[in-house]
Amino acid sequence: MRKERDELGERELPDEALYGLQSLRAEENFSLGYRKTNLRLIRAMVTIKKAAALAYGKIAESDRQDLEGDKNGKAEKSRAIVEACDRVLAGEAEGEFIVDALQGGAGTSTNMNVNEVIANMALKILGKAPGAYGIVHPLDDVNRGQSTNDVYPTALRVAAIELLRELSDGCAKLQEALQKRENEFEDIKKLGRTELQDAVPITLGAEFGAYAQAIGRDRWRLYKVEERLRQVNLGGAAVGLSDKLTRRYRFEVIEKLRELTGMGLAAAEYPMDLTQNNDVFVEVSGLLKSLGVNLTKIANDLRLLSSGPHGGLGEIHLAPMQKGSTIMPGKVNPVISEMVIQVGIKVAANDFAITAAAARGELELNAFSPIIADAILESLSILNRAVFLFRTRCVETLSPDRERCAELLAASYAFAASYGGRLGYDRVSAIIAENRGDPEKIQKALDARETSLQVAEANPPDRAAEL
Repeated sequence: MRKERDELGERELPDEALYGLQSLRAEENFSLGYRKTNLRLIRAMVTIKKAAALAYGKIAESDRQDLEGDKNGKAEKSRAIVEACDRVLAGEAEGEFIVDALQGGAGTSTNMNVNEVIANMALKILGKAPGAYGIVHPLDDVNRGQSTNDVYPTALRVAAIELLRELSDGCAKLQEALQKRENEFEDIKKLGRTELQDAVPITLGAEFGAYAQAIGRDRWRLYKVEERLRQVNLGGAAVGLSDKLTRRYRFEVIEKLRELTGMGLAAAEYPMDLTQNNDVFVEVSGLLKSLGVNLTKIANDLRLLSSGPHGGLGEIHLAPMQKGSTIMPGKVNPVISEMVIQVGIKVAANDFAITAAAARGELELNAFSPIIADAILESLSILNRAVFLFRTRCVETLSPDRERCAELLAASYAFAASYGGRLGYDRVSAIIAENRGDPEKIQKALDARETSLQVAEANPPDRAAEL
């Protein structure tokens, strides 16, 4: 065991642990048994640490410092930090990120956990033991020029953009799958329903076309909102301010981060704004909730349309995915649709958490950014999987029941609506009431009434003769 000390005292850590004393204290303080900080956020923070090391290296080169022979070994230290970041990004230290996702301190503990892991990985690269912070220090070296208050929100933006791009692509594929079904089912006439009651004739294709339109709107909204996430406050340190010395670093670190992520990140015009305010994440979450709402609506419709197979609508058949009952042999449930609906509910719950946390920021910082990060990254992740599974295991595998669609349409009074304009609403209603339960008789009565009106219109009474 190795020992590490801070102003609160001394503690023992496993010799080979890459996390340090601050991570250990945070693990104990926030031991909710919930879940660890999202690895997407961790990887984004590590990428920022790499960008910072590269930025300072470039600044040193431009100042013509002798990097190969500097007395303090800054060049070697910088190279070790960059390599350590690469190893962490390759997955070598995932078990070292031990801090719970829900933590006090606006994410400081996660930032410290990342700093310690990178510092100790760099020490191992240099052939030194973890904890030898006199050689590579978590704060003085790995966290150089940074603050949790600019690193954490920037990392969250990077992680969110990655997932948003995946989700937008997933929505595009789901939209295409729904449009394919629209074209395949365009000739299947069926009964339309409003408020779960018989309405007018439609086609099964038209139903799926409407679903495709809804998902298309979601795709476009998610694609556009990335613009707001590209603004970052990196280089703004604690409260979004920078002096002449740090402005150069700010320019270089954002440029390096752009290169590393392939994202069009830009320095915020007013960094303090992004340090204080989290409304952009509320906006993104609202759009995720909109997608969740549309997915829930479509998934529930498919449950209704496939209900049965004999006691329900049965106009479509969902592909069987697993046994549906431990007591009823042969029962199959619409499990994919039910899973998607639960994802929609969870995303809506996360949206409330994000909204509440964003509203509770005070003055120059929001202390509750960890729950915002955890909730929004969870929503993005589960929506990504839900969209993929819904497309591949439900939409693309379902099949129509043409006979059932025709049967229910024929047994309804849906055709009667087309007579309203010629015969009048009240007259059609009266004919339906007189012959309720017999669509064929209703059809004949409506046709007879229409014929009699046509005859009357063709042979108007001779008013002059009557006079």
